[in-house]
Amino acid sequence: MNKYKICVYAIAKNEEQFVDRWYESVKEADKIYVLDTGSTDNTVEKLKSHGIIVETMEIKPWRFDVARNKALEMVDEDTDICVSIDIDEILLPGWREELEKNWDKDTTRIFYNYNWRLDENNNPLVNFYIEKIHARKGFIWTHPVHEILTYQNGTENKKTVPTITVNHYPDNTKSRGSYLPLLELSVKECPEDDRNTHYLGREYMYYGMYDKCIDTLIRHLNLKTATWKDERCASMRFIGRSYKALKNYEESSKWYEKAINEAPYLRDPYVEMALLQYELKNWDKVIYYCDEALKITDKYKSYINETFSWDNTIYDLKSIAYYNLNNKEKALENINIAISYAKDDKRLQNNKIIIENMKG
Repeated sequence: MNKYKICVYAIAKNEEQFVDRWYESVKEADKIYVLDTGSTDNTVEKLKSHGIIVETMEIKPWRFDVARNKALEMVDEDTDICVSIDIDEILLPGWREELEKNWDKDTTRIFYNYNWRLDENNNPLVNFYIEKIHARKGFIWTHPVHEILTYQNGTENKKTVPTITVNHYPDNTKSRGSYLPLLELSVKECPEDDRNTHYLGREYMYYGMYDKCIDTLIRHLNLKTATWKDERCASMRFIGRSYKALKNYEESSKWYEKAINEAPYLRDPYVEMALLQYELKNWDKVIYYCDEALKITDKYKSYINETFSWDNTIYDLKSIAYYNLNNKEKALENINIAISYAKDDKRLQNNKIIIENMKG
């Protein structure tokens, strides 16, 4: 007999292709609720065919926090545990048993393992803890985008359960065009919120709005609450990346150095500095910063991790640098390692042929 009443809730719009897979992963729940926010495909029909409780509502103007709060309102008040999971995600088997085993009556929220990005073989590329399993009462969602669960009833009793895992399989055809205006709104509403200020600066970088990115991320770094070194390092890297895009290499280098000093335990700032030195054809420096990155062998569980810090990029850069320094042996050694990470990469294979044919 189950100890707790566990309910899953979600928001959805045009998720027909994911419904069956999602349902199979969450069907151990006592009840499943979905707020559909305006699907024009068969999402609603497919959800209802699985016995899922569905309501439809258009949220205007659109905000993720409003939509998630409306979905949460659908959940029975006597629910013990709420599981918020998007329809492009799946819970791996055994999650209910782990929840029943680890939840106590005074638990408010659980942190669990989240594979945000996986490779084609289902190996995690970006992995961190997430916290969207929570008690029914005391929580609301806040912020128009990059929304978070906010507890309103005083002190929380949180637990970490690494044996619960969610995998994310995003629909890359969907536009994220609403994110920038929603982030601008979020920062306007809460100008001292360091997290969304960082996200806004990052979004400006994605859009190629480099001056705005630089200004916003410098403001982030000056906020009193911006104390998490990993995120501060990322802001510094993004400033460096923006200056590089603007061809201001001196400023770019300065900011990458700041990022290294901020979080010397992360590979990312070293690799970004190596990429800058590659662009400048400073081959000795490329090798130096790649080697510094390789000294770091622990991959922290953080959304901050860049995939290029842990794939073939470092060895690719080193092979090119050694080639340009006329060191055939080292160039070949590193291109072989790079190819071991990406066996079907034609560019790497062609580079290997060029290196093999070099004199020396």
